[in-house]
Amino acid sequence: MNRARENSWLILIGIVGVIFLIGAPQVLELFTIINLTTAIAMALLALSLGLVWGFGGILCFGQSTFFGIGAYAYVVAAINFGGTSWAVVVAIVVAAAFAALLGYFMFYGRVSDVYLGVITLTVSLIFYNLMRRTSGPEYKIGDALLGGFNGINAPPLNVPGDASWFLFPEDVFYVAMAALIIGYFGCVWLVRSHFGRVAVAIRENELRAELIGYDVRLQKLLLFAVGGGIAGAAGVLFANGVGRVTPDVFNLYNAALIIIWVIVGGRGTLIGPVLGAFGLFYLIGSLGQQTSINNNLVLGVILVVFVLLVPKGIVPTVIDLWDRKRGHRGQFRRHGRRQRRRGSRTAETSHEG
Repeated sequence: MNRARENSWLILIGIVGVIFLIGAPQVLELFTIINLTTAIAMALLALSLGLVWGFGGILCFGQSTFFGIGAYAYVVAAINFGGTSWAVVVAIVVAAAFAALLGYFMFYGRVSDVYLGVITLTVSLIFYNLMRRTSGPEYKIGDALLGGFNGINAPPLNVPGDASWFLFPEDVFYVAMAALIIGYFGCVWLVRSHFGRVAVAIRENELRAELIGYDVRLQKLLLFAVGGGIAGAAGVLFANGVGRVTPDVFNLYNAALIIIWVIVGGRGTLIGPVLGAFGLFYLIGSLGQQTSINNNLVLGVILVVFVLLVPKGIVPTVIDLWDRKRGHRGQFRRHGRRQRRRGSRTAETSHEG
């Protein structure tokens, strides 16, 4: 996709996002708005993995780790601070810092891609089992009881600087949608920057990038930390959308679901994982209203179908079909112009004869 057309698509995405941001609370019911806030949190989480995996080539099976850490850090900080003004910042910083710490040992330890996926998934499952065992009154951080498998209630967002002015669900939706738009275009800027181009070069050929002189380990570490911070921000939005954080944010189901979002939407794009998260979120919600079909079976079938039949994902496949269609149209136009030129030359020759 050339840069001019890519810019046109970005403008269209921005316009649609702003219209959705402004218009959705005006026409949708409160329950739908609350569900949308949760869906937006999932989309931001998918965006974080889309950045790390799609443009850095880092297959992280434990993106839910940073998501859950962000959610728990937000709740614990909000309870201890008596407000959410700094809790949001703490959640993002803690998630990014943990991603950087974990990434340091993996990348500077020269862990291969397969083992990297296993390590990140293992860390997520460790947090899942650890948090489930914190149900006693002795398990607390400051004034915040961790709650074990029951989880912990999430304080609602307040207006920055005024802990007594809480945001209503419609206001939280505005914040969530604005965060998704900012996160998306921030990732677009990052991918287009020199740092992003180097990350793509490392994804394509790590050895060649290292021989050119780039510090591959540092580049991966920074990208991994950025992805962790975005996932932490998604955890904050999720905590506000659901109103409660439980150890299930770390479980195997959520870890696998994030991978499926990116595969379905299209790895190597940023809008693909977002659309994949939205689509599967509402598909799973619809399937949850019936009992004849198992949700996990449907997700498994979707994964197999996309891996075998649509390996690029929806967005890249649609772009390829569009380019092919436009290419055929261009060939027909060029062929028609050649035929007309030949016809005119033939007519001129006949006239001269």
